[in-house]
Amino acid sequence: MTETNVRVLFVKRPVGWVDETSFAVVHEPLRPPGPADVVVRNVYLSVDPYLRGRMAGAFREGEVMVSRGVGEVVASGHERWKPGDLVWGFLGWEQYSVVARGEGLYRVDPSLGVPISYYLDVLGMPGLTAWVGINVIGRPEPAETVFVSSAAGAVGSIAGQLARLAGARAVGSAGSAEKVRHVLDVLGFDDCFDYKASASLPESVMGACPNGIDVYFENVGGPILEAVLGHMNPLGRIAVCGMISGYNTTQDPGVKGFAHILGKRLTVSGFSIYDHMWRFDAWQPKMAELLTSGRIVYHEEIWEGVERAPEAFIGMLRGDSLGKRVLRVGADPTA
Repeated sequence: MTETNVRVLFVKRPVGWVDETSFAVVHEPLRPPGPADVVVRNVYLSVDPYLRGRMAGAFREGEVMVSRGVGEVVASGHERWKPGDLVWGFLGWEQYSVVARGEGLYRVDPSLGVPISYYLDVLGMPGLTAWVGINVIGRPEPAETVFVSSAAGAVGSIAGQLARLAGARAVGSAGSAEKVRHVLDVLGFDDCFDYKASASLPESVMGACPNGIDVYFENVGGPILEAVLGHMNPLGRIAVCGMISGYNTTQDPGVKGFAHILGKRLTVSGFSIYDHMWRFDAWQPKMAELLTSGRIVYHEEIWEGVERAPEAFIGMLRGDSLGKRVLRVGADPTA
């Protein structure tokens, strides 16, 4: 542990698209911990779309950015945690985080046989988000069609594979030819199209889903949602996880086609993973088994250095990531 901490601060609230002026990289003395505090050496940090929404009001200017992280306890005054323990929780974009009284830390179990970075994605909140959206809200039946927007992303890539495991036909949309190939060849979706190259989103959706859509896992919103609403089957289910297309806009453009919700008797359920945190302990070993058996595959982009967090975050919002983007801040003790 050093006396200096490299940190990424949130310094300017963005209007519209985020750029690097919203952040500042600083070198500051490491804050001395209190008698019951826990000092975590951060190993991996997550960059996620939901952080853009928190920049609108939840984050305070001048404070360190916070997201999910995995790290190693290096000092502790709390009876639950000891040096050497591996933990995950909401940690700062910094080399070391001082966690007051160890609150909000969860244990990482390296014996599950997967990389500890997976606790930020497929074995963490994105993975549980996909599981809740598909298995709790969507509940696909064999031979039904499940459509997933942002199918190459951190959540969508898992959602489609879970739909396939349920016996459903998994179809997705992605933002480049490379991502489409990944969704088809690596993730095993039944069909996928490049929405950026589509001349008509309704026609692309119809072509990929000739029998209509029974379950829609919503990550994007906007025109793709409008196209899907018109092609939903009666009594279809829509799990609304995110709407990234509107995160950087200053006005709500609205959505056309809501009359289909009534006419087709659709169920539309928005959900937050924070309402399902109680599921983690029972769910994580099940997902780890799916990963180690090869029934679920996952792709991470590992970026090096906490200083690159703003660049990694901005690029992710613009759609240039494949799978889950993760920052490696320090040495992985399990590698």
